[in-house]
Formats: sequence, structure tokens, C-alpha cells
Amino acid sequence: MLLYKILSLLLDYPSAELRENWGEIKGSVAGLGDATEQDKHALRTFISWAEPLALTAFQAEYVKTFDLNPDNALYLTHHLFEEQDRERGPTLVNLSLYLKSQGYAIQGGELPDYLPLLLEYCSTLEDETGAWLFLKESAHVSEVVARKLEGTGSPYALLLRIVERHGRLSDKAA
Repeated sequence: MLLYKILSLLLDYPSAELRENWGEIKGSVAGLGDATEQDKHALRTFISWAEPLALTAFQAEYVKTFDLNPDNALYLTHHLFEEQDRERGPTLVNLSLYLKSQGYAIQGGELPDYLPLLLEYCSTLEDETGAWLFLKESAHVSEVVARKLEGTGSPYALLLRIVERHGRLSDKAA
């Protein structure tokens, strides 16, 4: 499920390693079997926007888009619970325990509801329907954030729309 790995990389904080691998990523997009033409077009459009940016400019855009604007946060429970909601903590613990029970180790000190981390987890699943069911929980949040990003003209909206569409595929698979 290479699509979810690519989305994970593109939605995470931009790194020098990502920039060094544009050619490989673009080649992978062309051969994606688990993506529609609409998905591939969105990925190519995003990469065409990001590739010419200097790393520091790419990182600055990411920070401006996601870190400085809580409405665009990539932490799913941020959008599902009120800021002081006591349910957020147990939800994060339960998600962390679930991922651990599936043999997935959280790296880098991220919270377990960080969308790029969840997409990375989905990329390890063998069953596409299982990934869709897992992403179903993120579809609503992805739609809300994508709409806000579209309002500002952010290319990141394209990536969130892919996550939303794949989360909604579980409804068709059921």
C-alpha cells in the first residue's frame, strides 16, 4: 500500500531525505496500483508545487500551514475533542495500545493520532479494505481540514482529499 506511504511522507515535516528522493517518489506515483487517476493527479500536482521549493521554503510553508494554525493540525483528536476534553487522553492511550498490539512501534515521539503516522501504519497493512476501515475514522477530519486548506489555496488540501476519499471507500466495501 504504497499510496499511504507516499501520503505519509508528503504530509510529514519536509526533510532533506524527502527532497533527495523526489525522483523515486514520482516514479512510484506513476506505478501506484492502489490509487485512482484522481489520486495520482493530486499527488503529481502537489509534487510539482513542492519540488522546486528550497528545503527551508518548503519547511516554512509546512510550519505556516500546520503548526501555526491549529485549525489545520494533523493531530486527529485535536479536531474530535474540545481542548480541555478529558476523553482525548484515554483516546490517545487506546490508539497507542492498539498500534502496539498490531506490532507497530511509534517512532520519533509523535502522538498516535498524527495523520502521517497513521498513514504509515496503513501502509504496513496487507489488506486494502482494512486500511480503508482504519482511515474511515479520519475521513471527517480530513474533509474539514481539506476544506480549510482549500480556502487558503494550500496544495496540502489535495493530499487531505485523498485521505478523505480512501476513508470513505470503507462505506462501499461494507
